[in-house]
Amino acid sequence: MVLESSKWVMFIVGWLFKNVSCNAVAQKIYVELNNTVPCVRLLNATHQIGCQSSISGDTGVIHVLESEADLEWPLSKGPNPPYMVLLESSLFTKSIMMKMKNASSRVAGVVVVPKTSQPEFSPHTTCPNENTGVYTETYDHNLAHCNTTVWNPRGNGLSYEEFDFPVFSLKEDNETEVIKQCYFDHNRVVNGSGLQYPLCAMQLFSHMHAVTDTATCMRRSSMDFSTSPVMVCDPLGGYNVCTFIRPYNSTAFGHKENESVVIAAARLDSRAFFLEDSTGAEGSVSGFVTLLAAAQALREATQEAPPTRNILFAFFHGEVFDYIGSSRMVYDMKNNMFVIDLDNVHSILEIGQVAVRSGTNLFLHSDPVSRRNNTVHDERFLRARAIPGIVLADHQTDFNNRYYESFYDNAAHLNLTYPSNLSPEEQLEFVTDTAKSLTEVATAVARALFKQAGGNNSQVNKINADPKTVTQMLYGFLVRSNNSWFQAVMAPELKDILQPNPPQYYVGVAKSSHQANALTYLVQYLLANLTGTATNLTQSQCKKPDELPNESTYLYSYLWVQGVVPPNSTQRESFCVRTAVRLVKAVSPAFDLGDYVSKEYSTWTKSQWKFIKARIFLVASRDLEMLTLGVGVAVLFTSLLVTYFVSTKADVLFSSVREPNNTAY
Repeated sequence: MVLESSKWVMFIVGWLFKNVSCNAVAQKIYVELNNTVPCVRLLNATHQIGCQSSISGDTGVIHVLESEADLEWPLSKGPNPPYMVLLESSLFTKSIMMKMKNASSRVAGVVVVPKTSQPEFSPHTTCPNENTGVYTETYDHNLAHCNTTVWNPRGNGLSYEEFDFPVFSLKEDNETEVIKQCYFDHNRVVNGSGLQYPLCAMQLFSHMHAVTDTATCMRRSSMDFSTSPVMVCDPLGGYNVCTFIRPYNSTAFGHKENESVVIAAARLDSRAFFLEDSTGAEGSVSGFVTLLAAAQALREATQEAPPTRNILFAFFHGEVFDYIGSSRMVYDMKNNMFVIDLDNVHSILEIGQVAVRSGTNLFLHSDPVSRRNNTVHDERFLRARAIPGIVLADHQTDFNNRYYESFYDNAAHLNLTYPSNLSPEEQLEFVTDTAKSLTEVATAVARALFKQAGGNNSQVNKINADPKTVTQMLYGFLVRSNNSWFQAVMAPELKDILQPNPPQYYVGVAKSSHQANALTYLVQYLLANLTGTATNLTQSQCKKPDELPNESTYLYSYLWVQGVVPPNSTQRESFCVRTAVRLVKAVSPAFDLGDYVSKEYSTWTKSQWKFIKARIFLVASRDLEMLTLGVGVAVLFTSLLVTYFVSTKADVLFSSVREPNNTAY
């Protein structure tokens, strides 16, 4: 009978679990915030920066900060610490963040609403890439550490601070309104005192696995001998995008006899305090869009009248983090792992920030130390060799960019605006003043490169950048990547990387899957379409060009792209592009060498985490919580007693009334 009673108990418990949805209960308690961007932890050879929550997440009562004076409530006066501070981006300053950091026992976390911009804001340092630049203690220490020119005087270093509480950015206006309404209904301070319980609270989860520095986290990752090892951190990195006007055999590395190459370079990446919020309109997009337009302008001229020197267009990734991409190329050249070496390099032109100009002025920056040697006119190629080089920029001394490496360096910063009555497709074709300005710069760059490469002077005035191409690129990279032109030049299998917003400009981490990020693919395919040749190859031939007698994968890559949709049609006219564009590894040599404390190369890594989550809910008073706990414990013991009673009396409670076998009539 005991077994029979146990079956009844199990049936009742099972019925309860079947008919009560735990998820439904959670949905009634919590409001999940699904459009957030966290500040995460980064590490290098010496320290860690960024933010994280505790392993179980951090919870606090929401307080909306309306001015810096309001900090007094969460930091000292408020009776219900810790607080989760919600502030608009205009209050996201170094001063306010450091005050909360110094009182972290009363601050559970910070949530930033990216709305109104500040007059100027740069969370980067005043001297970008200070320890890995050209100037060192052994190479003119007077110029090291920005002693002569402070390039980014607005930099406050906020991105390089360490916060022991989570910091999130909200991406969705509706979620922001939900949080504020919850605050106004339950937490709004009235006459110096908070409202009564329940209070509106928030919980943030962003616990980071890596700690201390890169050497520590890489060692911890290498000590996992399980069948499914868990990486504690990953090196930052990705791929550079490169092409020559005259391609070399991609399998023949090292020095090329009688070859001289002019390098034209620009950086791809940018960063912000919240890595995924980085857009780098002036910081990176203005430079690489200009170089893409210059490459297109040179295509026809270099085919009709090839210059005596080759030109390498190089788009470097990871430059914000101690020159990951360019230092990798130098390392490969020095070690015969690239198609040319440093002795083949004639000179270098780097396109820097060129969109925020004062009038029509542009400035050429060169290295004053190497100019003292009559055989070297300008600057070195990243401390490796005395190679002439200049940097083209819109500033003579410190940056014109008021928002260097911040989420304000966006389309609005470049005055990239469109008439309100234009559709997205019409905006794509609308030539803005910014596009016209960058077209002029691209034309000047293309002509200068042609002359530097030994091109015929009679051809120079025929070289002109296309303003329509420039305006389409600015729209795609800064407003909406999912547009008809980007769709046409991309491969069908990559169409999902196109979004109704700009791509991410943060370099990302170097994964073993050998996949580039969305930005790299966009630049690769655009450069291929702007400088390559449309062929008549079928899709199957495009995938296996080596089977054809007149094609060679040693010299070219072959990309099948979607093509345009003709008028009155629903089918795309796809085609195969033959191009010299290649993706080249952009991971710091420090990780190949196992030198995680390197002073020569970048050592930046990004911590891994289990999950990122944010949610709000109503929290009861401490007294009510204790009462609820007490009632719960009482119910538990009561249920145990009932279960014990039912089990001991089961033969009575669950017995069947049976008739005798032999009934007398």
